[in-house]
Amino acid sequence: MRVAITGGTGFVGRHLADRLGPADTVVISRRTGVAIDDVDALTEAFRGCDAVAHCAGINREIGGQTFRRVHVEGTVAVLEAARRAGVHRIVLLSFLRARPGTRSGYHQTKWEAEELVRASGLEFTVLKSGMIYGSGDHMVDHVTRAVRTFPVFATVGFHERRARPLPIADAVDVLVAALEGRMPHHTVALMGAEELELGAAVRRIAKVAGGHPLYIPAPVWAIRALAQVTEWLMVTPLVAKAQAMMLAEGVTEAAPPAPEPPPELRPSRPFSEDSIREAMPDGGFGLRDLRVVHRIIEHRRPAS
Repeated sequence: MRVAITGGTGFVGRHLADRLGPADTVVISRRTGVAIDDVDALTEAFRGCDAVAHCAGINREIGGQTFRRVHVEGTVAVLEAARRAGVHRIVLLSFLRARPGTRSGYHQTKWEAEELVRASGLEFTVLKSGMIYGSGDHMVDHVTRAVRTFPVFATVGFHERRARPLPIADAVDVLVAALEGRMPHHTVALMGAEELELGAAVRRIAKVAGGHPLYIPAPVWAIRALAQVTEWLMVTPLVAKAQAMMLAEGVTEAAPPAPEPPPELRPSRPFSEDSIREAMPDGGFGLRDLRVVHRIIEHRRPAS
């Protein structure tokens, strides 16, 4: 099976490519020089592939990289390119709470991408994924670096939200099964085996990371304000506005409701200290994580 992976250098796409191996994958991303809305370039990339794993997505908007351009226009282009290239199966990685009628551009455009895939006429699987963690993620990575850097850690709201953290290995298992055609024409809710409060998840990560911050519950509006500031200041924000909404809602139920994978494919790994340790980065946050410092370093880097 030969698979084209959009967003193939991103978190999930990279792990999927590693699982399948270079001989069986075509990695597509801005880093490989293929724009997500370039139908002609996508068509050439898709030729000879049996399926497309559409993992491309963003959690914040920067310049022309808007939610609509990446999630909606990008999906339109991917579907058209798949038809032209003779690819008959597509697997879309979406978000658990993606739905219409929200104030979140992220949630709305992810939902529109789902609807485009379901109406495409291609064999499809839509994976509405919850909170995925693993090496290079935005969960264990960010919490670890934050508790190692700051003396205070803000939790979301005064009522505990819940989550079912999903190990990247389990997420890739289900992605591969969908690419093989084992869940055709289905929309599936993809979450981890263990459900726990977000605060408990943070404390478990902090314990493994060796951090001992003071935990302070903060109202949702304060987390959103923090998200806006970190989007302005950081290369990869401590928390993005779309992520703040995810945390405020909790990440345990699909919206609209969707079934979980069949029992034989359902994620089974717990949110254990060993799995957290495998995902953990070195060190904490530093000056290089600030956008202004990053730009200076990039400007001074000699051209290759």
